[in-house]
Amino acid sequence: MKRRRLLKAFTLSASIAAMGLSWTAQAAETIKVGILHSLSGTMAISETSLKDMALMTIDEINKAGGVNGKQLEPVVVDPASNWPLFAEKARQLLTQDKVAVVFGCWTSVSRKSVLPVFEELNGLLFYPVQYEGEEMSPNVFYTGAAPNQQAIPAVEYLMSEEGGSAKRFFLLGTDYVYPRTTNKILRAFLHSKGVQDKDIEEVYTPFGHSDYQTIVANIKKFSAGGKTAVVSTVNGDSNVPFYKELANQGLKATDVPVVAFSVGEEELRGIDTKPLVGNLAAWNYFESVDNPVNTKFVADWKAYAKAHNLPNANTAVTNDPMEATYVGIHMWAQAASKAKSFDVDKVREAMAGQTFAAPSGFTLTMDTTNHHLHKPVMIGEIQDDGQFNVVWQTKEPIRAQPWSPYIPGNDSKPDHPVKSN
Repeated sequence: MKRRRLLKAFTLSASIAAMGLSWTAQAAETIKVGILHSLSGTMAISETSLKDMALMTIDEINKAGGVNGKQLEPVVVDPASNWPLFAEKARQLLTQDKVAVVFGCWTSVSRKSVLPVFEELNGLLFYPVQYEGEEMSPNVFYTGAAPNQQAIPAVEYLMSEEGGSAKRFFLLGTDYVYPRTTNKILRAFLHSKGVQDKDIEEVYTPFGHSDYQTIVANIKKFSAGGKTAVVSTVNGDSNVPFYKELANQGLKATDVPVVAFSVGEEELRGIDTKPLVGNLAAWNYFESVDNPVNTKFVADWKAYAKAHNLPNANTAVTNDPMEATYVGIHMWAQAASKAKSFDVDKVREAMAGQTFAAPSGFTLTMDTTNHHLHKPVMIGEIQDDGQFNVVWQTKEPIRAQPWSPYIPGNDSKPDHPVKSN
């Protein structure tokens, strides 16, 4: 009897051990990748679609055989538009979840919050949104635009005859690092073109701001002084009341054009765009660009949205940061394959010079030294269906200038990443 019990106990412990081994083997079959985007709070309007695009791209890579014989396993966290929480979630992804790479952040304040964590733990972050530059970390690959790939060309366009020959500029932004630094660069650029401070107005509102009545009235008043354009670095769900107020007060693009740096197809889904027709956005990709790669990209995304019952799947759209997410994940996978490793140092080295035929219709290249993509610049005009008609674009991708030449002292900064601390 005792012997039978011992045999049973031995068999049970052997089974448990075997199960443990199979779990370990199973865990080793996947490589965890982190997705760090706000799925709640003021930035959810912009960031939720980036999380979904990351999941679609990971699915696509897994269906094609994964990376280095491993399937990718996404680990999704929600930092809830709370900047200190971004740092906590980044640390959790790197130390507890042991992810090989993280794709995430939208605002520069969230990126600045996680940067010390990635540098301390030698993690790897792919950041997919246009930003103010003035940073080049060895632990970040920037797949969105630097100011010379978005902000500067957009203002040059506004000043051109084609763009309306603007002489006065109302710089309206959300009150944090990206709008303030971008506008510092733009003010210096405008000075270099002979525009005086009396012809530049600079106004900031908090995240989540919803009352734009006075600001739009002030834009109207300011525009009485001559040909005026609004440069908007308003972020997140505040864009909805801002554009609604423009319509309420009858401020048309033919009178005072607005060029936005953080408004794309996704943000326009929540707005009646008819009164906004003719206003502009500057990006490096629009859903409406016509080429075979983009046709497939848009069709795949719409099919994915329906198959996964995403909110408003019937009106699913693609936009620039979604394309930058898609390109970044594919480039990371290519670099890991080239390195035959998921080791951060080896992947970092293999990222230099990676190329990818992007939905924009251009083959994008990761710069060999500065961790930024060479990107085309496009200016789109809002149509009444919430899409953009591209009215101007560069002939080829432009190399990023992370250190703007319009900020004194930048000419002596190195053209390669250096840790920030």
